[in-house]
Amino acid sequence: MDRRLFVLALGMFAMGTDNFVVAGILPNVADSLQTTVGIAGQMVTIYALSFALLAPVVAALAGSWPRKTLLVLALAIFVVGNAIGAMAGTLNVLLLTRALAGLGAAMFSPTALGATASLVEPERRGSALSTVTAGLAGATALGAPIGTYIGGFGGWRGTLWFVAALGSVATVGVWTMLRAVPQPPRVTLRERIAPIHDARVALTLVTTLLAYGGFLMVYTYAGLTFDRVTNGDGKVLAGMLLLWGIAATAGNLLSGRLVDHFGSRRIINAALIAACMNFAILPWTSANMATALASLAVWGFCGWGLLVPQQHRLVMIAPHTAPLLLALNNTATYTGLACSALIGGIALHFINAHDLGFLGAVFVGFALLIAEMAFARIKERPVSVSDAPTPDPVVD
Repeated sequence: MDRRLFVLALGMFAMGTDNFVVAGILPNVADSLQTTVGIAGQMVTIYALSFALLAPVVAALAGSWPRKTLLVLALAIFVVGNAIGAMAGTLNVLLLTRALAGLGAAMFSPTALGATASLVEPERRGSALSTVTAGLAGATALGAPIGTYIGGFGGWRGTLWFVAALGSVATVGVWTMLRAVPQPPRVTLRERIAPIHDARVALTLVTTLLAYGGFLMVYTYAGLTFDRVTNGDGKVLAGMLLLWGIAATAGNLLSGRLVDHFGSRRIINAALIAACMNFAILPWTSANMATALASLAVWGFCGWGLLVPQQHRLVMIAPHTAPLLLALNNTATYTGLACSALIGGIALHFINAHDLGFLGAVFVGFALLIAEMAFARIKERPVSVSDAPTPDPVVD
């Protein structure tokens, strides 16, 4: 593997681990800082919202900065945020550090993907991007379970130190192994958000937001949802999250082939319908280890299996603005994560944590409805005139 791509993938691994590992340590954080799990869950909201809102802004404002400098600075901010968080004595300080870590992630992730495309020949860009984004998939399969397992022994502070250590290694790697990166053309903030004026794009992005709002709401509070089978043991929860991550990775890898064969609409609908049904029965399946593991496998497979067909749909809508559309889809995903943690935290004041699956099912059900509305608009106007690469574009 190209070592330049490896260090960028390691940075993505650190960002993804920080994003998903919090779910496994929330009960410990709540106990340590004498608060509720719902309030502690706002660690996820702050991090995700910081990423979602700042990623396009930073990309526009720092468009003229040297790419290597921006990557190193982003990782340094990320490391500092997690290191201070590991030493935080109050929840307010901890939440502020999550915003700082989210800023680092917002600076790093889009820049890393842009740098990846410029570091290799055009014919290798697909595999190069796949290599770097594999860091995120690896974070769900390995990073989050390992961090949760560490938390089971050394407490939640040890988990944040683990994430900071990952970021530190990535920082050194980028500084020493990555040479000057070609400077991309600058794109203004207005140009970055212009595609959302297209109803086809807007509806597709809302589908992503609602779907991942539902998918990740239960994940954020997995420690409570599955406490009947984990008995509060972080090591058991880590093993369950490992299964979720493996299923998520499999779904992400397989969905590309399924989209090529069946088209994006069928895969989107199948993933959303299966996930909605899975969440609707989660209050019962989460009470038994065998059924809980089965639900986690379906959940992980469908959740990450949705990402590729959503990206495919956006690229088909407007091929010439594909990079901007994919960046917006990433923002929609993190906005959904932020909303899921916030709404889920509020819901825990009124419903039992075991019933969060019902709320997740509602979100996913609405995502299915919006996805069909998006398809109807795409069918009416498959590809804009300026986008059309052939006289007969595929409708999907």
